Amino acid sequence: MSSKIDKTGVAIVGAGFTGLSAALELQRAGIDFVLLEARDRVGGRVEAVRNGLGERIDSGGQFLCVDMPEVMALAKAHGKAFVETYVDGEFITHPQMTPARAEHTYHASMAIRERMNRIDPDDPAIAGLSVAAWLERQHDAADAKAAFRSLVEGLWCLAADKVPLWYLIDNDRRITNEVFELQYFLRDTMQSLAEDLASELGDRLRLSTPVTRIEQGPQGVRIATMAGIVEAREVLVALPPATAAKLAFAPALPGVLAKALAVWESGAVIKILVRYAKPFWRARDLSGMVMWRDLPGLFVCDASKDIDHAAVIVFVGGPLALRWHALGEAALQAEVMARLVDAFGPEASNVLDFSARDWTHDRWSGGAYSDLIVDVTARHAERTILAGAPPVHFAASEVSPSFPGYVEGAIVAGRIAAKKIQSAIATSASGS
Repeated sequence: MSSKIDKTGVAIVGAGFTGLSAALELQRAGIDFVLLEARDRVGGRVEAVRNGLGERIDSGGQFLCVDMPEVMALAKAHGKAFVETYVDGEFITHPQMTPARAEHTYHASMAIRERMNRIDPDDPAIAGLSVAAWLERQHDAADAKAAFRSLVEGLWCLAADKVPLWYLIDNDRRITNEVFELQYFLRDTMQSLAEDLASELGDRLRLSTPVTRIEQGPQGVRIATMAGIVEAREVLVALPPATAAKLAFAPALPGVLAKALAVWESGAVIKILVRYAKPFWRARDLSGMVMWRDLPGLFVCDASKDIDHAAVIVFVGGPLALRWHALGEAALQAEVMARLVDAFGPEASNVLDFSARDWTHDRWSGGAYSDLIVDVTARHAERTILAGAPPVHFAASEVSPSFPGYVEGAIVAGRIAAKKIQSAIATSASGS
């Protein structure tokens, strides 16, 4: 390891949207900082790659809607062009249903979600219940319950029997969009927005710099990286909780905080973009959306940028993603294409490109879209993490007061953490 030592006011670990937002907030306040990122890029679970056609595509977090004010404002401020997701036409369900029955099933599954969210998370009657156990007790039609389970495992990307009911209620209440959450995506990719934010930070951003150890001492905090040591007065760990739990701390974190970080599990998702010459499904009055009730967590939507840039995104979430993760690339493509042909007909086999990003067991983020609490007893885990162990602080989209697990939540969480650190620095300065 290099003997180089950098000194700064604040060290931020992780350059996803949480870390980027915190860094920009500190920069506006005139506070010195460095932002350390293990990957060779910013964005965290937001990512863009080149597909086989040479097109830059979103392989990570992508969508936004008007009910997400912070990310919408940033995208507009940076001149991003919005593409509205195509939703006209019929929604396909599998096994197949008539349009009327499919609509009825959808509304019935949403009624289950609304009923769930009317429960007080602290209600002793649900203590110890997983989402799956609670769902089993409901008297709804089997189709509606299957659709709800597919929604849970597709959106939260973990098995419904792993997720505590109280946690899903608390989490879902903070996801407050009233419009379709896949309303828009950015023509230049969401990753381009992360890169725009990073461009404002100059040499305070250090890529390819994994943090290996965080040590607290009388003079501040020493952050060990493969490139050397960073000494800081305050540290913000802007990582998903399950990833933060893997860092080495000296002295060890307080037991209650270490336990609070240990009760999370990363979601499992495989995201696939399938490119076509034309959006052939539209000619048949189909929206391009498909949901499988017999394969919970499998969902497809239209992601065409325009009529000459036709595409669908296939989301594989939860236990299904874990099963298909083990298949290998060729077998995964065969599974997905068989499902698309079954849903859309033989035209679906005429692909221009098939690009898959497997986020399951990701090296630096653990998985996607988010980490979730999987311990039914961990009622205070989030507030314990937010309290941190000053001068070591923690922030992540997962613990955001709004839109946890989304880019919107990451931005909010980063800004809140930065203001908290500003306050701590100001208090320290006034007392010295």
